[in-house]
Amino acid sequence: MQRSEHYPHTDNKSVLSNASKRSCPCSMIWKKRRYIVAVLTFFGFFNIYALRANLSIAIVAMTSEKEVTLDNGTVTHIREFDWDSKEQGFVLSSFFYGYILTQLVGGWMASKWGGKQIFGYGVAVTAALTIITPFVAKQSLYLLIAVRVIEGIFEGVTYPCIHDVWSKWAPPLERSRLATIGFSGSYFGTVVAMPVCALLAEELGWESIFYVSGCVGLLWFVFWLIFVADSPQNDRYIDEAELKYIQDSLGQRHVNRRVKHPWKSIFTSMAVWAVVVGHFSENWGFYTLLTQLPKFMKDILHFELGATGIMAAIPYLAISITIQAAGHLADWLREKNIFTTTQVRKIFNCGAYIAQTIFMLAAAYLLSPVGTTICLSCAVGLGGFAWAGFGVNHLDIAPQHASVLMGISNTFATIPGIVSPILTGYIVSTPTEFEWQIVFFISSAVYLFGCIFYAIFASGEVQSWATETETLKSVSDYEDKRHMGQDNLAYTVN
Repeated sequence: MQRSEHYPHTDNKSVLSNASKRSCPCSMIWKKRRYIVAVLTFFGFFNIYALRANLSIAIVAMTSEKEVTLDNGTVTHIREFDWDSKEQGFVLSSFFYGYILTQLVGGWMASKWGGKQIFGYGVAVTAALTIITPFVAKQSLYLLIAVRVIEGIFEGVTYPCIHDVWSKWAPPLERSRLATIGFSGSYFGTVVAMPVCALLAEELGWESIFYVSGCVGLLWFVFWLIFVADSPQNDRYIDEAELKYIQDSLGQRHVNRRVKHPWKSIFTSMAVWAVVVGHFSENWGFYTLLTQLPKFMKDILHFELGATGIMAAIPYLAISITIQAAGHLADWLREKNIFTTTQVRKIFNCGAYIAQTIFMLAAAYLLSPVGTTICLSCAVGLGGFAWAGFGVNHLDIAPQHASVLMGISNTFATIPGIVSPILTGYIVSTPTEFEWQIVFFISSAVYLFGCIFYAIFASGEVQSWATETETLKSVSDYEDKRHMGQDNLAYTVN
């Protein structure tokens, strides 16, 4: 059977509610292809963050003093890599120099050629480069930085690409849950990577961290190519009932791969800038802790390397759970018409930022192993609710341009990954408790600013520059719209 491609059609609540009631009869999650895509996306992001976080653990082992007995019997302590805090900051941030370059390019490529292939190859090349990292590091600090920059270039396309995948696979009332299933892999990857990398460093040497994480990434790539299609119409395994459900929910429309993006309208839209600021704010706190938490726990809380990996993983375990709950709750609130899409996005996003501001400040003042770990776990964990806000918001305001919007927002949201480690390296030079407090104060201020800006300017409605109209011919759809108090007899076609 020949299947024509379509593009997202409508976000009208009554129409979508009716569609959800007629949803695919496949009751088992593992029989629903869109959830297979979500699960493999989860493991894709799992690898993305394992490949990104591995260095933050490895660098602790690479720069730690080791007891060495010289030929004359003298016992001394040396470091395999004698990098000071500033050099370590540049190494940790180097990934993001490349990462920031391909965000917008990745979104444009996905809208033109589809997100599936680009997402897969972005992870695969990063994994391959990770495998050669130990050899590169032993050659030169600058060569290591160069390889990490190249890794960032290839991984930079991944986040924008996945929104192109969801624009074809995710029914509007399942956007939050499907997207957050995928995004939660980022945090679960961090949860697993930190203790496993610490264990590998202690048992097999720091080199094994890169060999194992790189090979796992390449293995995932094989499964991604085999089991995921670029769209439901191209999926040979999909059930006809599920295909019809997705098409009915999104609306029938042929995809025009030569879609024209209204760049001026995009960059002058406050709804877009609300997403950008929200994404930047969340990533500032997240990247600060992702790159610096192991070092903070070793220097200030005095954890050993093995314990550091385990304790540093706790905040990311919290967010990997909350992001799943947030996605399901957000969709439920929208489906039941308890809140509008705009209200859901603002409540989840701003509520998370307020709580994160409070807990980050508390962590700065406590600076105790138990109290600080709890506060940082809450600060990071509650970020899961923000991802059900700004993280899905691109698909609300301009589904047809969602991959490009994600490219734009993630470009700005990558700046913290570059600036934060370097800034922290300059601030924390001794290190002292006061220096680390300054780092936490800065993160709190960024969260608070993001909360205020998003609360004022965010929207959950399709923007005028992102819409086309199509006359409604269905009487039942007309009545559905009348019931919702809408007089506009047009579907929004994204």
